Amino acid sequence: MDPALLLLLGGAALYAVNRHQQRQRIALLAHFLGPLQIEKLMETLTQGYLRALGESDPTRQAQVFAVLEGSEAQLAAQFAQLAREFAAVPAAQARASTLALSFPWASVLLPAATFDLRKLLAVHANGIAQALRSDAGLSPRDRAYRISAELFLMQHSCHWFCKSRAVASARMLARHQTPHAQLVASVGPQTRSAYLALTGG
Repeated sequence: MDPALLLLLGGAALYAVNRHQQRQRIALLAHFLGPLQIEKLMETLTQGYLRALGESDPTRQAQVFAVLEGSEAQLAAQFAQLAREFAAVPAAQARASTLALSFPWASVLLPAATFDLRKLLAVHANGIAQALRSDAGLSPRDRAYRISAELFLMQHSCHWFCKSRAVASARMLARHQTPHAQLVASVGPQTRSAYLALTGG
């Protein structure tokens, strides 16, 4: 058989396997996210923060932030629930490659170059809860930025697990005009330290 054809067939097979494994990870995470309203609450908060930060009147700004407190509490509780429930996933299913691009069986062939989403979700749950507690002496503006960074980095981790680091970073840049490195620099110090230890960057 023509070597070029063999390479083409082999590449197609690897692509198909990679897509299948990605769909499995997407389905796994969707199973846990489905009963929750995390995405909707994130949208409510991010839009609300933008509205509050756009207010020139401090009193009006404080009122907008106060209205968001209920959604903040719900999000913290629901994400903590997600982290607890996902912790029951077997280790082999919870691991994904830390390499920039996804390829089949990466977590099996290169186990040292993987991260455990169970542990990463716990880091994000703790970081979100800390940011929402408002005990870091941050101004309302800085608090809103800190919470947004925690939420966006968590979203990046979910996309990374489902697809790849490169895809997650590209999506973050396209949707929020925020580079991955900026997110990491903007979260709380405990989140950043634990996140880098788990993902290597």
